[in-house]
Amino acid sequence: QVQLVESGGGLVQAGGSLRLSCTASGSFFSIRLMGWYRQAPGKQRELVATLTKGSTTNYADSVKGRFTMSRDNAKNTVYLQMNSLKPEDTAVYSCYAVTLAGGGEYIYWGRGTQVTVSS
Repeated sequence: QVQLVESGGGLVQAGGSLRLSCTASGSFFSIRLMGWYRQAPGKQRELVATLTKGSTTNYADSVKGRFTMSRDNAKNTVYLQMNSLKPEDTAVYSCYAVTLAGGGEYIYWGRGTQVTVSS
């Protein structure tokens, strides 16, 4: 099993930056991919970014060029660096991890962290 804890959310003005962290504990070695979703009130959940074990990243078009996902293996932590934030980036950001174990695929979620961007 994997436990995920996010941190780094908060209130920032438009144009500012925040860095979200997601620290994994448990069977970190079994993680194949980690990513971030976000969900704003009244909107569908949106996949923001993913990072594979092989270090391949993918981003939603809405955040390309502004957000960067990275990993620190020594700390079992992934980061989402968010620059040039816009009010429409306001959402609850949740980290998730996909693992492979016993021939099966499992998905684990963090509780989420609120990001609010004021105009």
